Amino acid sequence: MITVENISKNFGGIQAVNDVSLTIETGSITGLIGPNGAGKTTLFNVIAGHFAPSAGKVLLDGEDITGLPPHELFGKGLLRTFQIAHEFSTLTVRENLMTVPGGQSGERLTDAWFRPGRVRAEEVRLRECADDVIDFLQLDQVADELAGNLSGGQKKLLELGRTMMVDAKIVFLDEVGAGVNRTLLGTIGDAIMRLNRERGYTFCMIEHDMEFISRLCDPVIVMAEGAVLATGSADAVRADEAVIEAYLGTGLKNKVAGKTVGAGS
Repeated sequence: MITVENISKNFGGIQAVNDVSLTIETGSITGLIGPNGAGKTTLFNVIAGHFAPSAGKVLLDGEDITGLPPHELFGKGLLRTFQIAHEFSTLTVRENLMTVPGGQSGERLTDAWFRPGRVRAEEVRLRECADDVIDFLQLDQVADELAGNLSGGQKKLLELGRTMMVDAKIVFLDEVGAGVNRTLLGTIGDAIMRLNRERGYTFCMIEHDMEFISRLCDPVIVMAEGAVLATGSADAVRADEAVIEAYLGTGLKNKVAGKTVGAGS
């Protein structure tokens, strides 16, 4: 679904991403790991249109989408979440979900004035869709709660739910497990796998929790110093000497073989 060809991104004299090429297969849940400063989040930002690359291109289903802004990529079914959730804190969970689809009739003043029936009918449909998402993600108990009052894990579930309000092809998840307790992390993992299996979502996720990555992801791509270091199953990359050396260089010797393998961009 995604083909990255020789992408580089420079910030002044700093090369954050260096000639990266990779693919994300349709229907996969791909993990992206690496030590701090490996270039993971920068690569996400280039793919998702937040940064223009210094060189290279990105293809979505064979279409060149290099440099397209996020709102255009949203219309093509490419969505991303952030390490820190971006909810509308003064709206309820249900209202947060209902705001997602673009081009709503109620956004046009003429429709609000002269076609109120159309606006109300559309709102009913959006509410039904939002309630289906709330049920899917087991957020029923907080459906009418202000999103700003949610826990960190519930906010991550809400962000995942927002991707379900449109026809997403691929979702990029940036540290969906960061700051989330183990129980809610399990719920988030279950939801991701269900979306993948039942609704055909393709995912690519940055994550530092190797147990979570091992449960969900195949393949796993490892980045270090702005480049792709290794690609394979979770077990294979953990046993790769080059990967171990990359983490040794950041003082993470014990974490490579354990549950956590490095966070950050």
